[in-house]
Amino acid sequence: MRRRALFAAAFWFAAVVLSFGPAAPGQTSAPVSSRPAEVGELLRQGRQLEVEDRWGEALSYYEKAIREFPDEQSLQRRFDFTRSHYDLRRRYADASFRDDLDRSTLEDALDLYGEVLVKIQSYYVESPHWKELVERGINGLDVALSEPAFLDRNVPADKRPGVDAFRHEARRELGPRVIQDYHDAQAAVGSVADLARQRLGMSPVAVVLEFTCGATNSRDPYSAYLTSDLLAEVYSQIEGNFVGLGVELETDDGRLTITRVITGSPAEQAGIRSGDRILSIDGQLVSSMATDRAANLLQGKEGTVVQLSLAAAGDAARQASVRRRRVDVPSVDNVQILDAARGIGYLRLTCFQKTTSRDLDDALWKLHRGGMRGGLIMDLRRNPGGLLITAVEVVDKFVQQGTIVSTRGRNVEEGLTYSAHAAGTWGVPLVVLIDGDSASAAEIFAGAIRDHHRGTIIGSRSYGKGSVQGIFPLHAGQAGMRLTTAKFYSPEGRPYSHVGVEPDILVRQTARPINGSVAQGAEDAVLSAALEFARKSFARQPSPADVSTQR
Repeated sequence: MRRRALFAAAFWFAAVVLSFGPAAPGQTSAPVSSRPAEVGELLRQGRQLEVEDRWGEALSYYEKAIREFPDEQSLQRRFDFTRSHYDLRRRYADASFRDDLDRSTLEDALDLYGEVLVKIQSYYVESPHWKELVERGINGLDVALSEPAFLDRNVPADKRPGVDAFRHEARRELGPRVIQDYHDAQAAVGSVADLARQRLGMSPVAVVLEFTCGATNSRDPYSAYLTSDLLAEVYSQIEGNFVGLGVELETDDGRLTITRVITGSPAEQAGIRSGDRILSIDGQLVSSMATDRAANLLQGKEGTVVQLSLAAAGDAARQASVRRRRVDVPSVDNVQILDAARGIGYLRLTCFQKTTSRDLDDALWKLHRGGMRGGLIMDLRRNPGGLLITAVEVVDKFVQQGTIVSTRGRNVEEGLTYSAHAAGTWGVPLVVLIDGDSASAAEIFAGAIRDHHRGTIIGSRSYGKGSVQGIFPLHAGQAGMRLTTAKFYSPEGRPYSHVGVEPDILVRQTARPINGSVAQGAEDAVLSAALEFARKSFARQPSPADVSTQR
C-alpha cells in the first residue's frame, strides 16, 4: 500500500452523512429527439434553485441531470459554477480554514499554492496546463467576489463598488502572461493578490487561497482542497469514526429528512428516528435558510450540544437535545438469517473503511454459526464506496482467482492490477443488491462478482463513478487535497465511469425503505425480489466445507 490513502470514493461529511436523494434508477440517456426540451427544463429548474440560494440542492440536482445527459456541456457548466459557490460557503463556515486565513503570510499562501500545482502536475489522471490552472483560479476568485461570505470577511464595504473594475483589471494582468511552471504561476497570482490589496484593501492571502481552491476543485467532482479539519475528518473516517450526531440526511425541496441513524450514536440515544424531519436547529427554522447552511449548523466540536425540533410524518413536533461526540460507524449492519429453513443470510455493507474486512469476517462467521448454508444476500444499496484496497480485500473473500480490479493513470505507477487469492474464499452463493447510490468501491465489488459469475446482481444501475482519489497532506500547511489519480476497470476491462454496473435482475424501488432495515422487508421491493430469487435458486448446502474454506 502506498503512503497516501487511495479512495475509490470520497466519504461524506463528518458531522452528518449528507446525501441529496437517489438518481433515477437504471436510466440511460434520453432519445435525441427529446433532449433539447428536457435539458432546457432541467436548466430552468436548476437556475431557480440557484436564484433561491439553495446551492447544495442545486449541486445535487445538476449532478443527477448530468448522469442522465452526460454529454450536455451546458449542464456541466452549471454544475461547475454551482459547486464553486457551494465549496466557498463550506470553506468559510470551516473554523480551521478561517484560522489559516488569519495566521498565514503571503509567502505561506504562495508556497501552499505552488505545492498544490506541483501535485496536480505530478499525479492528476490527466495532464493539465500551467496556464489553465491559473485560469481556473481566477474563475474561482470571480465567484468568491460575488459571495457575501467572502466579501463580508475580506472586502471593506466602501471598496465593494470597485469589485467589477478589479475583476477586469485582474484578467488583463493575467492575460498576456506566459506561464510555463509553478514559479511563473506563483508570480502571476502574487501580482493579482497585490492588485487586490491595492484596489480593494483585501488580504492577499485570501486571494491566493481562492486560486489554490480553484485549481484543485475545478479538476473534477471528486478532487478537492481539504482544510485541516476536513483532512482530519477524512482520516477519522478511514478508521471508521467521526465526531457528530450520527445521522444521515437527505435534502429535498428545502427539507432536511433523517434517512439513517447510526447504531449507538448520540442521535439514537436521543430518540431520533429514521424518517424524522428536522424543523429547527438551535432555534433557527430550517425553512428560513438554505438547506446546506442548515446541515452545516449540525456540525460542531466534540462535547457541544445542539437543540433540534423534529417531526415524524403525521406527528406533532418534539424537541431533542443531542451532544456531539465521536461515533463509531459500523461498516457491516443488519446481520441476520432471513430464511432459517433454507439457510439464507443477509447483511448490509454500508461503506468500505479500514475496519470493513474484519467486520465482514465477524459477520460471515456469525451467519455461518447461525445456519447460513443456502445463500447470502449482500446489500450494497446507498454504499458510497471508500478505500480501494478494502474493496479488493472484500472481493477476495468470495472470488478464488483472477483479476479483481485494475487501475490506469497518467503515471506508470498508477497502472496496477489487483488479483484474488484462493486461500480463505467463501463459497456461499451470493446475491448482491445495488442502486443508483452504490458507488465506486461498491461498484468494484459488484462488478467483480458480475464478471466472475460469482453471484447475481439485483436492483438498479449503480452510480457510475470509476476513478481513484489519493489523499495528499500538504507540507506547506496543515491542509491537504483529494486528487483523482487513476481510473479503474472491471476484471473484464469494462469502465465504470458514467456506466456503472447493470443488474442482472432490474427491480425499481418506488420508495426507499426506512433505514435500509430488513424489518421493513414488506415495503422493500428489491429485498423481496432478492429473497424470492435466493429461495428458488439456491439449494441448502449439505456440508459446511462447501460454504467456506476459511480457517
